[in-house]
Amino acid sequence: MRKAKDIMTKDVITVEPETEVTHAAKLLLEHHVNGLPVVDKEGHLKGIICQSDLVVQQRKIPLPSFFIMLDSFVPLASPKNIEKELQKMSALTVKEAMTPNPVTIGPETDLEDIATLMVKHTIHTLPVVEQGKIVGIIGKEDILRTLISGEKI
Repeated sequence: MRKAKDIMTKDVITVEPETEVTHAAKLLLEHHVNGLPVVDKEGHLKGIICQSDLVVQQRKIPLPSFFIMLDSFVPLASPKNIEKELQKMSALTVKEAMTPNPVTIGPETDLEDIATLMVKHTIHTLPVVEQGKIVGIIGKEDILRTLISGEKI
């Protein structure tokens, strides 16, 4: 059975939390990747910024739903969730738009487990972490390559 270390990309392109969102978008497009790990100066994983995190900036502002009860407005959505959505939509830095504490795997994780995590959590990119630091990254394309090579996931 193949493991993460066998198929991961070892030369990982990363960004820091202070990186501008526009620069992260350029990196995603230039390198044809879905996600970039966000690391601090010491190389510790802080989050991940994906194409979907940036696409959200182009959507319509979600208007909260309310209902009136006893002459009071009662929100149907959490004000915290609405605030979080608005923050992502107006993000200027990666820190404001990234997904903090992403799902990660280790180098010894089996391909079957990797595929299961990706499907279960609707994830396209998984950082491979060892002792809190990025050692690789796996995208859905890496999994598909094993199908082409005839390897069983």
